Amino acid sequence: MQNKNESYSKRQLIGFVIALPLFISLLLMDAPEGLAVEGWRVFAIAVLMAILWMTESIPIPVTALLPLILFPFLGVTAFGNVAASYANSNVFLFMGGFFIAISMQKWGLHRRIALYLIWAIGSSPRRIILGFMVATASLSMWISNTATTMLLYPIGLAVILQLVESREGDESGSDKSISNFRTALMLGIAYAASIGGISTLVGTPPNIVFVSAFSKLYPEAPEISFFTWFVAGFLLLLLFLPICWIVLTRITFKISNKSSPGGRQVIREELNKLGPMLIQEKLVAVVFSATALAWITRKDVTIGSTTLQGWSSMLDASDFLHDGTVAMLAAIILFCIPVNLKKGKFLLDWESAVKIPWGILILFGGGIALAGGFKSSGLAEWFGSQLSLLGGVPVPIMISITCTTMTFMTELTSNIATTSLFMPILASTATGIGMHPLLLMIPATISASCAFMLPVATPPNAIIFASGYVSISQMAKTGILLNLIGIVLVTLLTYFVVVPLFEISTTSLPAWVH
Repeated sequence: MQNKNESYSKRQLIGFVIALPLFISLLLMDAPEGLAVEGWRVFAIAVLMAILWMTESIPIPVTALLPLILFPFLGVTAFGNVAASYANSNVFLFMGGFFIAISMQKWGLHRRIALYLIWAIGSSPRRIILGFMVATASLSMWISNTATTMLLYPIGLAVILQLVESREGDESGSDKSISNFRTALMLGIAYAASIGGISTLVGTPPNIVFVSAFSKLYPEAPEISFFTWFVAGFLLLLLFLPICWIVLTRITFKISNKSSPGGRQVIREELNKLGPMLIQEKLVAVVFSATALAWITRKDVTIGSTTLQGWSSMLDASDFLHDGTVAMLAAIILFCIPVNLKKGKFLLDWESAVKIPWGILILFGGGIALAGGFKSSGLAEWFGSQLSLLGGVPVPIMISITCTTMTFMTELTSNIATTSLFMPILASTATGIGMHPLLLMIPATISASCAFMLPVATPPNAIIFASGYVSISQMAKTGILLNLIGIVLVTLLTYFVVVPLFEISTTSLPAWVH
């Protein structure tokens, strides 16, 4: 993240100075034995992109466009093949998700959902924090963690101010207790936004980066469906969110459990300001609910010896339909449902739709293109062969190492860029040592959203830190503990849930790897 007091930070300048000379030097070197010259060129491009992504010397989405230019110029692959990566089906899945999220924000549905959840759960300070965390995580499953944090942050501040007023003259209303509540609430919002996004494929960009890279690297592999990911992701949410709440309210910041009517009063006042639910909100809620249901039920689901047929199979179109199809259909429906024909107003208009983060969609394309370059040039296979010495390392240890690396890497760099860079590398590493690629790719993807220590790690962390109510030491103190808990949880989830859920063999490679 660029320093606000500098037009161009030292880190960015260093990255810019190092990246190009190193890239040219690598191109001028001979390829290692066993690796084709195209593979070496892809490696040089990957190093260039890694430096630019980590230092943000140029905008992250601009770096993601480099394969469009460098792959054709260096003879790696034709322009048309590279360009196809930027129109991958998963790019449209996330685009459709963005459009749905924009429509929810346009009519205030997300705010109403959040306030109702907080009202239903909160009464004491601890429960108020839990209510905010549940509301944040629930929204972050479907809309960006940045937007979710920006929505809940001012509501949280209002609750804090009301709590201060309601406790004046009360011993429990001391500066220390209020300070602890304020810090725990702010951090709870930030952390819940990151944890909630893990649950669904559209919840956070690294999830889509993974699915897209996986399908590009292994086109013959079974599709990773929305439902399958949701089962694993939601289970992690159910485990991690209450643990995070306990850490915040009982370990790092000890919060009183005394009833606090002032906080609920603020939420009730905010709900009253919204008034009755508008027809626009109801229509958006219907479209959103139908979309989520369609995502979950599209593919066949096997439970033991019983298979529940998905609707795409019923239509005999499972090979043609994708979760991206559902997302784009929902988006188009939102554009077509009128709310005021005389004024030409619809549930979603282009003026609102253009506000989606297009840069993230470009970044997806760059990651998919890079993964494709790894595979087509032979770099992935060569890279895997060089790591055969790791074959004797037990699977749980490899998973833990992967989780630890990704967690702490994303404390300092963009989690989208880091995931884009590491997916083909981890896939190559896994196959090179005889491991199923999903055993490393899935925990790495989840861990990319489990960085809680530093403001630069995630947008929610940055927003909360910029508020001035949380210091770096407070964030780091809680974050390091949650980072370590996250590593353990993701390792256990991978071994005991992901393996049976995704039908992963821990002793042999599937045929589609080759």
